[in-house]
Amino acid sequence: MIMLLQTGTQAAPPNELIYVWSASTAAGKTIIILLGVLSIFVWSVMLQKAFQTRQARKLNKLFVDEFHQHEGVLVIHERNIHVEGCPLFNLYDNGCRDLLGRLKTYGNEGELGSEQYATLKTMEHVKRTIESDVAKESLKLEKGLILLAIAVSGAPFVGLLGTVWGVMSTFTNVAMLETASLQVMAPGVAAALGTTVAGLLVAIPSMVGYNWLVHNLRVFTVELDNFAQELASCMENEFLKDE
Repeated sequence: MIMLLQTGTQAAPPNELIYVWSASTAAGKTIIILLGVLSIFVWSVMLQKAFQTRQARKLNKLFVDEFHQHEGVLVIHERNIHVEGCPLFNLYDNGCRDLLGRLKTYGNEGELGSEQYATLKTMEHVKRTIESDVAKESLKLEKGLILLAIAVSGAPFVGLLGTVWGVMSTFTNVAMLETASLQVMAPGVAAALGTTVAGLLVAIPSMVGYNWLVHNLRVFTVELDNFAQELASCMENEFLKDE
């Protein structure tokens, strides 16, 4: 009866994560904290980029629908509006500004019958401006991905460093104590493996988020290129005149 009561009052085993943390050395705890901070930055970047790409996709669709409803290229630009977070609008707006700055006019400006036109040389300059804006918008969308790439490639190695360090420390203690019992080795080895787990917990979500974002950025880049060609074609059809 006494044995049953003693068995029933045994303390529950500690949580394995808490046990690993308590058994870790100062170096192991430092590496885990470093990986935890890196994980916070990684998740903040992934959430921010996910929101940015979602908003950009929605605004791009609305802008393209609006653009196709008008016959004149400069109609939207003349309304003097600004759409924050829309890559296609930024591309369009900068292209229209450059075009207006290079247009020539038949006769005196403001006279009846005066007409603005562009030459082949003018359109070449405008096309280069639009292509430059495509690259700039792509770089804006790619901003922050370097942190995910660093986490994907670096976090496992940081975790492995902690594991190797922990195993080295464990075997050093075994040598100093001159005993190789399970009670001596198990806590150190478990704590050492904990840093590898921490590294993988940072690297795996980073890899998934990085691949997903890269795919979306490739889609955005294709959309920017296609719209740039369409915009340049519309400008040529409306304003291009042979000198």
